[in-house]
Amino acid sequence: MKNQCLVYALFMAFAVFFAPDSSYGQENPDSSKVVIETADGNEYIGVILMQNSQSIVLKTDNIGEITLPKSTVVSIRPVKNGEIKDGQYWFENPYATTRYFYNPSGYGLPAGEGYYQNTWILLNQLSIGITDNVSIGVGMIPVFLFTLGSGGSSTPIWFTPKVSIPVEKDKVNIGLGALYATVLGEGSGGAGILYGTSTFGPKDKNASIGFGWGYTTDDGISKKPTISFSYIHRKKPKWAFLTENYFISAGDEAFLILSGGARYLGKTISIDFGGFTFIVTGGGQEILPILPWLSFTVPLKFGNN
Repeated sequence: MKNQCLVYALFMAFAVFFAPDSSYGQENPDSSKVVIETADGNEYIGVILMQNSQSIVLKTDNIGEITLPKSTVVSIRPVKNGEIKDGQYWFENPYATTRYFYNPSGYGLPAGEGYYQNTWILLNQLSIGITDNVSIGVGMIPVFLFTLGSGGSSTPIWFTPKVSIPVEKDKVNIGLGALYATVLGEGSGGAGILYGTSTFGPKDKNASIGFGWGYTTDDGISKKPTISFSYIHRKKPKWAFLTENYFISAGDEAFLILSGGARYLGKTISIDFGGFTFIVTGGGQEILPILPWLSFTVPLKFGNN
């Protein structure tokens, strides 16, 4: 039964991933277009008709010709190939492509960029790109905030280094990493997982298959891997569908964790919401209630980026 569940889940996931999508593969209709960002946070896309030391005249598709004071312009850059789809501007969102709900993809954070993620207030993680191919994350659950006056408390913390290897740009990426977790204030050892993941597809539409081996400092590395399948599809400039799924074998039992939800993509924040359900097989089958998921992610830049 457990093998049937795994095969069915993978089949459905691949069927969704390889479904035709007319929005992909389209190139920008006009390579002379630029993106102009102003001090108030607005962005304007169009062709520059004229500029001098005082102003810029820009011809846009939706509001016609506009004049922007040069003093309000923060940056001007060419529109990258693939950023215009069906007449809409899809801004690049690198901090939201390195993971799904939580499971990492093969893509890495650019050097000097990162994000802070908060899940249900309790789970906090800060991730930073050390180089374009190496990143590290640190996280904690601030139990001490809820136990003030109780004479101290233990604090769970974790570290998540990752190496990203681009095999074929925007098509195949491999991620290798680990998670190590421990509890400050207790004398016990730590535990975590060693993993590898392969990501297929561009940043806005890709699927990842991963294998992870759990370990503890006392018992060593487990012999049976956890298998994961994750998928994201950015359907609109600010909306994406995502799913994250796991198959775990433990003795005579198997656990299938399935999830689905959406991501709101903003330039200053992204919001993930959805639900997880658990299927337990072995001597019968049990489907546990759906657990909701809600997390907020804020992009960060360091140094001169």
